[in-house]
Amino acid sequence: MAVAMATDDFLGFDFDLDLSTAYSYSTSTTTTTTTAATSPATSEVEYGCNWNDWSPVVDWNAISGGEDGFRDLIESMMDDEDTVKPVEDREGCDSDAATAMLLEEEAAAGDDFKGLRLVHLLMAAAEALTGVSKNHELVRVILVRLKELVSPTGSTNMERLAVYFTEGLQGLLDGGCGGHGRQSMRNGMRHQHSSHHSQADILAAFQLMQDMSPFVKFGHFTANQAILEAVTQHRRIHIIDYDIMEGIQWASLMQALVSRKDSPPTPHLKITALSRSGGGRRSIGTVQETGRRLAAFAASIGQPFSFQQCRLESDETFRPSSLKLVKGEALIMNCMLHLAHMGHQGTSSVVSFLEGAKSLNPRLVTLVEEEETGPVEDQGFTSKFMDALHHYSALYDSLEAGFPMHARARSLVERVFLGPRITGSISRMYHGRGQDGGGDNSVGSWWEFMGELMGFAPVRPSFANHCQARLLLGLFNDGYRVEELGGNRLVLGWKSRRLLSAHVWTSPADPESD
Repeated sequence: MAVAMATDDFLGFDFDLDLSTAYSYSTSTTTTTTTAATSPATSEVEYGCNWNDWSPVVDWNAISGGEDGFRDLIESMMDDEDTVKPVEDREGCDSDAATAMLLEEEAAAGDDFKGLRLVHLLMAAAEALTGVSKNHELVRVILVRLKELVSPTGSTNMERLAVYFTEGLQGLLDGGCGGHGRQSMRNGMRHQHSSHHSQADILAAFQLMQDMSPFVKFGHFTANQAILEAVTQHRRIHIIDYDIMEGIQWASLMQALVSRKDSPPTPHLKITALSRSGGGRRSIGTVQETGRRLAAFAASIGQPFSFQQCRLESDETFRPSSLKLVKGEALIMNCMLHLAHMGHQGTSSVVSFLEGAKSLNPRLVTLVEEEETGPVEDQGFTSKFMDALHHYSALYDSLEAGFPMHARARSLVERVFLGPRITGSISRMYHGRGQDGGGDNSVGSWWEFMGELMGFAPVRPSFANHCQARLLLGLFNDGYRVEELGGNRLVLGWKSRRLLSAHVWTSPADPESD
């Protein structure tokens, strides 16, 4: 996994759990990442990958420590920040099944009765907000009761999770169910959106989430492995990144590129980061600082590198003509639409990016999305609300399994990433998503959108990518699993719930190219 473990080093804080690794690379021209998995063609077969048999790139025996070049980089990211602070008729919804699954998790915490009560109150509030007989006064009464029962420092996952679902419903009510519900609760329990958190808190939460769960790494590593396999013979690589954030994904890719001994000379890597026009100077400055750090890291390992910034239009849409392209570049379009990404952009912005990608004929499009909603395309708000409750309950459960005794660590991740994500999702679900603010699943599944509507050609995950995913999951709790769906889609699951999927596409064949 040449891609794989460098991300840990990139964010090498001195927390109690350190998954940083030293790497030993020896590459072939096509295999640059490893992890145990199943063959794409035979996803039902267990291959029994182990630490040594599937390691053409990574020294898996060094998984527990070693000198890490990325540690200096992340420390430089913290130089300008203060010390990280510790953080103390139902619209077709199968409510009984959803409740039962949620209560399985609460029973383990010894508070299933309270969990059941919270689930029923949340569902009742969602129904009163949108059902046939809307009753906003009833919603207010229910929310008052919920606020008495929940706390962001509660002892159970469901109690803390209910805080943000309650906040999301309160936001809809405060906006008259016609606005975007961006107000926090008025009677206590105010929670800041992630954009208001300090850079130090964001970086710390990001690192903690990586240590607790494979959630972030799974998407980054799967995308990077596919990129490495697609550009083995190219001298110039150009990546258009839709939401670069701190650039964590690309440090590991650089290390993989410079470590390929049997390939042509290290290619020149150019990254163009898309930035929001409405983000102000802070947004632009953050992206510029990301570019500076990536350039410094590239220079430290001998990776030829250049960085560019391209602003989205005022309506957050993407204009391909604004890019600076060079003939002969292997063009890669990268789109991360999962937790910790997609803090601001709406569905129409993502659609414009993918439509622009098709017009540019890229070598590869890598896309990662959360599996937030169920299979019913026309389900109502209550059904979507309950499905989201189940999704985030599974995510909370997986994070607790990763750091069972570290309540403060989980609290920071919940406050910085999960809370804002949940409240934003509720607003998008209520407002139809496609019209106001967008969301990851407002077009259904992005996987379906790419294939059925956009006509991109699927790229099947390699055996190395399967192996990489399985070895990655081996570093975490046994509750995680990986499966392949639809021919080009690797899915990360927690127990019975699918959390995240990564899929890779290429431009459709040009009928005149023959």
